[in-house]
Amino acid sequence: MSQQPDRHALRRALREHRRALAASIRIAAAEALAERLLALPFAASPGYVAGYWAMDGEIGLHAFQLRLPASHIYCLPMLHADDTLRFAPWKAGDPLVTNRYGIPEPDIDIDVALQPGDMAMVVLPLVGFDAQGHRLGMGGGWYDRSFAFRQSQAAPPWLVGAAFETQRLDAIANETWDVRLDAVCSERATYLAGEPA
Repeated sequence: MSQQPDRHALRRALREHRRALAASIRIAAAEALAERLLALPFAASPGYVAGYWAMDGEIGLHAFQLRLPASHIYCLPMLHADDTLRFAPWKAGDPLVTNRYGIPEPDIDIDVALQPGDMAMVVLPLVGFDAQGHRLGMGGGWYDRSFAFRQSQAAPPWLVGAAFETQRLDAIANETWDVRLDAVCSERATYLAGEPA
């Protein structure tokens, strides 16, 4: 039996559960997540730090963005025509446009945007995760394609998943194209890849 239908059903169930979380839980979780992200051992490295625009019940990064030190430049991802991501600095009030999936992106020429390898740290959205650093995304493969070079080299950029603790799974089957995360932070815990849960 193919594993793909199981992944689709799992994504659907996790997304529904994530969307059902109360606003008060979301706000408190975003605050706790910011503290955990900033406490990561590699978060102190200055440079470009990519986040994401929270959609579809994803845990928010607004508190994290506001608390970044001045030596860190917050960026948002942009979908490139070659099916990979580029990144552009963004702060509240900067102009945005929506991409073909309705996700806001910085309103700049994508050909002058930063490459994935230019980032110091990337905070990725996810649908599900396990404590070993495996991530179940939306299924489009944007992050895996963009950071495929990380399968054969050490960081940077450091790749960190952001999620509600309720999105944690016991284990996620790893596909050959999946890029393992260095860490996952939820509102309740920090999971460093390679450490026991």
